[in-house]
Amino acid sequence: VKASGSIWANKLLTSVQVKATITASTFCLYLQQCNSSVEGTIYKYRAKTLNGSQTVNFSDYAGKAVLFVNVSPPELFSLLSSELNALYEEMNPLGLTILGFPCNQFGKQEPGQRHEILPGLKYVRPGNGFVPNFLLFEKGDVNGKNEQEVYTFLKSSCPAVGEDFGPMYGRLFWEPLKISDIKWNFEKFLVGMDGKPVMRWQPTTKVSVVRADIRRYLLEQYTRDVFN
Repeated sequence: VKASGSIWANKLLTSVQVKATITASTFCLYLQQCNSSVEGTIYKYRAKTLNGSQTVNFSDYAGKAVLFVNVSPPELFSLLSSELNALYEEMNPLGLTILGFPCNQFGKQEPGQRHEILPGLKYVRPGNGFVPNFLLFEKGDVNGKNEQEVYTFLKSSCPAVGEDFGPMYGRLFWEPLKISDIKWNFEKFLVGMDGKPVMRWQPTTKVSVVRADIRRYLLEQYTRDVFN
């Protein structure tokens, strides 16, 4: 581990000692731990960037922690993307990257074409030249018969966060519905440094909570490296 990594690890240790006392009963309400023995990794998958100009192989992220987020609608994204920007800036030196996947399957809330999404953020909501500092990919499905393959893998690796679709049932646009499906916008998956999914959060989980969980995970990785 590089010296800079050790410094970051010490900072993390100080900040997560109190938060690490979350009880198991609270933990499982918003978070599911993924199956560590799942076969395969994200490294066999790839996706096109939002403008379609580049295909990214997820094997490029080997050795990094990766947060997958399905994003929409613009109003909510403008708020959460600011928080995700801050999360990326804080955690990227420790090896975290964030990947966003626009989707229109939840209430038809992301009808924009791929060339409209970034300008909408930059000039309308939140405006003022705002640009996400994490990578956005082409809009596509995360559930149903046309779902992106990487999302099939993520969902099969982690238990569902919730036993039903709740009051949003009539606003879901895919078939067939499965209990393992993503329930709404902003469900989050953390993939570990070995390419295997680690955690899955409910869509309503605050970024601050996700941040604390990721900090704890990264601390564990650095502690393991330092003392092994």
